[in-house]
Amino acid sequence: MFLTCMETVTKELVSWMRGHESSVFSISVHASGKYAITTSSDTAQLWDLDTFQRKRKLNIRQSVGIQKVFFLPLSNTILSCFKDNSIFAWECDTLFCKYQLPAPPESSSILYKVFAVTRDGRILAAGGKSNHLHLWCLEARQLFRIIQMPTKVRAIRHLEFLPDSFDAGSNQVLGVLSQDGIMRFINIQTCKLLFEIGSLDEGISSSVISPHGRYIASIMENGSLNVYSVQALTQEINKPPLPLVKVIEDLPKKKLSSSDLKMKVTSGRVQQPAKPRGSKIQTRILKQDLTGDFESKKNELPDGLNKKRLQILLKGYGEYPTKYRMFIWRSLLQLPENHTAFSSLIDKGTHVTFLNLQKKYPIKSRKLLRVLQRTLSALAHWSVIFSDTPYLPLLAFPFVKLFQNNQLICFEVIATLIINWCQHWFEYFPNPPINILSMIENVLAFHDKELLQHFIDHDITSQLYAWPLLETVFSEVLTREEWLKLFDNIFSNHPSFLLMTVAAYNICSRVPLLNCNLKDDFEFFFHHRNNLDINVVIRQVYHLMETTPTDIHPDSMLNVFVALTKGQYPVFNQYPKFIVDYQTQERERIRNDELDYLRERQTVEDMQAEVDQQRVEDEAWYQKQELLRKAEETRREMLLQEEEKIIQQRQRLAAVKRELQVKEMHLQDAARRRFLKLQQDQQEMELRRLDDEIGRKVYMRDREIAATARDLEMRQLELESQKRLYEKNLTENQAAVAKEMRADADAYRRKVDLEEHMFHKLIEAGETQSQKTQKVIKENLAKAEQACLNTDWQIQSLHKQKCDDLQRNKCYQEVAKLLRENRRKEIEILNAMVEREAKKWKEAEGKEFCLRSAKKASALSDASRKWFLKQEINAAVEHAENPCHKEEPRFQNEQEDASCLPRTSHLNDSSEMHPSTQISLNRRAVEWDTTEQNLIQKVRNLRQRLTAQARHRCQTPHLLAA
Repeated sequence: MFLTCMETVTKELVSWMRGHESSVFSISVHASGKYAITTSSDTAQLWDLDTFQRKRKLNIRQSVGIQKVFFLPLSNTILSCFKDNSIFAWECDTLFCKYQLPAPPESSSILYKVFAVTRDGRILAAGGKSNHLHLWCLEARQLFRIIQMPTKVRAIRHLEFLPDSFDAGSNQVLGVLSQDGIMRFINIQTCKLLFEIGSLDEGISSSVISPHGRYIASIMENGSLNVYSVQALTQEINKPPLPLVKVIEDLPKKKLSSSDLKMKVTSGRVQQPAKPRGSKIQTRILKQDLTGDFESKKNELPDGLNKKRLQILLKGYGEYPTKYRMFIWRSLLQLPENHTAFSSLIDKGTHVTFLNLQKKYPIKSRKLLRVLQRTLSALAHWSVIFSDTPYLPLLAFPFVKLFQNNQLICFEVIATLIINWCQHWFEYFPNPPINILSMIENVLAFHDKELLQHFIDHDITSQLYAWPLLETVFSEVLTREEWLKLFDNIFSNHPSFLLMTVAAYNICSRVPLLNCNLKDDFEFFFHHRNNLDINVVIRQVYHLMETTPTDIHPDSMLNVFVALTKGQYPVFNQYPKFIVDYQTQERERIRNDELDYLRERQTVEDMQAEVDQQRVEDEAWYQKQELLRKAEETRREMLLQEEEKIIQQRQRLAAVKRELQVKEMHLQDAARRRFLKLQQDQQEMELRRLDDEIGRKVYMRDREIAATARDLEMRQLELESQKRLYEKNLTENQAAVAKEMRADADAYRRKVDLEEHMFHKLIEAGETQSQKTQKVIKENLAKAEQACLNTDWQIQSLHKQKCDDLQRNKCYQEVAKLLRENRRKEIEILNAMVEREAKKWKEAEGKEFCLRSAKKASALSDASRKWFLKQEINAAVEHAENPCHKEEPRFQNEQEDASCLPRTSHLNDSSEMHPSTQISLNRRAVEWDTTEQNLIQKVRNLRQRLTAQARHRCQTPHLLAA
């Protein structure tokens, strides 16, 4: 895996950073922008962003994975969080382990997944797959609060503190994004839910808060991007601080009870009542007078700071805290942070003066060079004078290196420095500020005349001992820490403090300077670092500020501090405009002349290049022709040599050919002789084979003749034996024929007797069979007559049923007609029977009982009819299986009468029922009759087929007997 660093403006690739084997899921950049930490699941690596080289690598055991590694804001501390809930703090420079946070209590132990730190780096919030939040105090290194989120929250996906303009970095509002896609903002002190964004239908996937806490950008789960205004969401955020003037009111008559000090216990923890701050502030304010009040307002700075207190703190410690230095500088300089105005300057691009900046100032870090080039271009676009200021890169470089990750702050710091601490620097442009250098020389003359006389004796002017320090703002003679400490004091005091610092630096270095006699030694001294304690210099500056007379003190000639205006930057025209304009015009004229000269020179160079190219091409052509001529001669010599070689090869080939022909003739002669010999051998072998074949055939012929003679002899013997056998058989046959004739005569007599006997039996048997046949025919005839009677009886019964059905249908139609008439009459009577509704309900209950009775009767009728049809079908099947069996009579009429009884009773009862009930029953009755007629027709057809089959089977035995 690798990381790529891109330039945001030019979209160019700056560098590749390789070293991770798994995917990187976290990147943290130091506040100075010099270092960065990249984190993967198995390792964390520290990178130097100036050289894009890996500085350190954190390796861990495979069993313990890394959760997150990041820088604490405004500090050099690295916080590493592992998957076993262990949290370590490391020093950035030495990577020395500063401390380890203790394990959380077992009652609320969760696996940390997400983390957030306040802007001042004092409070760490941690959460995971639980609705509990742990708040750690990093100064005390202990868990000081556990916040329980609502029960709807089961897991926390993201944490981020909401910045506030009035909390001095100690953020109090924490944004919590849970698994349900809703981000809730709570106050970590009061544990109160302030507002929330997102919903269950439109959940939030990820969210980020702007640096000033004004807007919240959220990527929703449906892919959309929502931007929320914090000011519109709540009125409790970004409130101005409480007024300093408080009115002391009388104590209320009501006594303070113990219940007033109690606080509601929420989220499983006890909150202590906060101490009231109003009384302390009121006491302090009452002691101040009007002058102190005015002075306090004058010293008030943005972000809740006080310049007088900062100066007291600076005098006590000598410098500001490292992690708060940038914050304090921004407050002291009162930077407006005009993003729009700065963007318009940046959009103008790189100024032509600084296009080749890297040639004059070769900087190793490409990033630092680009930031410096962009900042100088913005200054040149802001005011024309800065495009011609030769020492501007030296003046701006230390600030660019310090604020290289925040170009807006860098530009405004340099602009504020030029407006306030570089006053009157450009009045003698393009020469050094003689007036400013004269102030420094006057101060030096008052406090150290000997050193000034030494400078005069060796022809050393203020342009050599003062101006190099001013144009580089001491960056060449001081280390980074010394320079930061010095500018802590410069930004906290009057603009004349910088000039006093130059004088103090010379006074504190008087011993080595008095020992210098050469001009080169002085130049080397003021352009290189020296063995000088910066604290001594700063004390000397304060001493000069207090002891310098008013008439030569620089503060009487320099204006007080003026901050940059909000919205747009002020116009900077504190320079001799005519000189700048003249230089600009001259520079433009020189640039145009140079462009013309370059164009002409380019034209001449192009023509010379064309001539040189033509000459080179001609020389190349001649050389090529010479080479071609030489090549042609060489090819001709090669052709002659090849022709000679071909003639020699042809001669050799002819000799070889003659030798081959002689060998071929010898081989043909040998082959012919070998072929003749082979033919002779084959003919001899054929003759020998024919001789053998003739001998074999002669031998076989002799053997066949001998065998034929023997066969003839045997045949003669067989014929003689057969002759004797035929004679013997003839004698035996004659005897047998005589015997057979006698037997035939006896058999004929027995046959005549038997035929007579059989004739008499046949006559008797015919009479008996005739009697039996007559008897069978009579019985079959009786059965057929009985079957016909039964069939006629059934046909009559079915005809009667059909008549009854027709009559019943006619009755149904009449009844239906009566019912329709009754319905019409009923509709006319219904309006008159509304008053008797209660009585009719009772009658309806009786009719309901009759309806149930009718349904039961109908069900019995259906069951009876089904039973009848089943019996009939079974009887038909039995008749088909045994057609000659006598069928027993069925009580069909009784069953039909029984099946008709329920219907009759139903029809009789229907006259007393409700008309709608009667209509439904009549419909059911018609359906039952139709079904019954269909079933009877099917039974009738089945019986006809079975009767025909029975007749056929009964006639078959008689035909067989006949």
